[in-house]
Amino acid sequence: MRIATLLSAGLCLSFGLACESGPAATGGTESTSEGAGAGAAVGAAGAVAAAGAPAAAATPTDYSKPDVWLCRPDKPGACAVDLSTTVVAADGTLTPEPFTPNAAPPIDCFYVYPTVSNDTTGNSDLVAGPEENSVVAAQFARFGSQCRLFAPLYRQVTLTSLRAALSGMPSTADRTLGIQDIAAAWKYYLDNHNQGRGVVLIGHSQGSSTLTQLIKDQLDTAPLDPRLISALLIGTTITVPKGADVGGTFKNLPFCRANGQLGCIVSYASFRTTAPPPATSLFTQSMDPTMVGGCSNPAALAGGPAELHAYLNAAGSGLTTAPAAPWTMASPTVPSPFVSVPGLLTGQCVDGERGSYFAITVNGNPADPRTDDITGDVLTAGMVQADWGLHVVDVHLALGNLLDLVQAQATAYAARSGAAAATTP
Repeated sequence: MRIATLLSAGLCLSFGLACESGPAATGGTESTSEGAGAGAAVGAAGAVAAAGAPAAAATPTDYSKPDVWLCRPDKPGACAVDLSTTVVAADGTLTPEPFTPNAAPPIDCFYVYPTVSNDTTGNSDLVAGPEENSVVAAQFARFGSQCRLFAPLYRQVTLTSLRAALSGMPSTADRTLGIQDIAAAWKYYLDNHNQGRGVVLIGHSQGSSTLTQLIKDQLDTAPLDPRLISALLIGTTITVPKGADVGGTFKNLPFCRANGQLGCIVSYASFRTTAPPPATSLFTQSMDPTMVGGCSNPAALAGGPAELHAYLNAAGSGLTTAPAAPWTMASPTVPSPFVSVPGLLTGQCVDGERGSYFAITVNGNPADPRTDDITGDVLTAGMVQADWGLHVVDVHLALGNLLDLVQAQATAYAARSGAAAATTP
């Protein structure tokens, strides 16, 4: 199956390609060779929204009901989890790092999770399963150190539908359902919870694609809504003209290039430095030849390489078939659900032929007792699928840096809001 076939099946929104303009793709081969496709390989972090024909008018989701939220301040739910971390130093020393949520966070975070649903239908139901709960714990709950947390359930396109689309089978999914749900959840949040507070939008993969549509429909305005602090759109492709920070996917919302910058986006797709995106990559490139995929490194927004502050699942990514090696030879296990590995990972936005990507260098040292690698590659039948890069751990790789960025933006937002209040008659 060629990429053009996948696009015509409705996958372009989640691949982040500029499907609305430019010539149709004519090259490339399928990213996987069997029905499992991204299957267990992409697993909970899945890549995308496959779309079938729009279904008949569906009943709107009522977001006044607490049970259609994974997290809300009055219902912590999936965000009330153990986020304790073990810091694994290069010399093998293990240091506990407890997590303390912010008792009075000054801003809000609104999160849309990636393709995780294992429901057998084309679109998921609105009942949280272990897959939704676990991805919230891994990607979003830690933002409770900075924000009030809002994470709606939505009728996303399922892994079942993704596998069908990637293997050329008909899809019964309707991607508009998820888009409608998130628009309704956003409206409910604004009408009932926002109260003029600054907000950060956070998404990964299908979640990022769905938020991209929300931004295009409601928030990509001139002037920008002053409540929009930033949008962290990870694991998708946001296009820009080559050498520019805005003017492609978004007309008014630029890439963030400084820690205190407000009204901007952070977006990247991660690949190992040793395995850059191939021509068939699902990320970084645009269907429009005048556009390229952009990249912003949350650890160094102005550019260049920087150490990444990762928060990785202690048991490994859980999304590939590769077993996780012990974090240190001194101990086969660690006493926490998450680990941090200072000095092990470096990230840099690199300009490739088809766009910029987030190049991840693993600084393994065989002479020290700490592990020399991480899991996160997508595997099919034991073979690494280079098209996907490190998609399943996109957020994990720089989660600590994203938290630091949100903290800096919250400080800048408070300063701006205070200055505006002081000058108001």
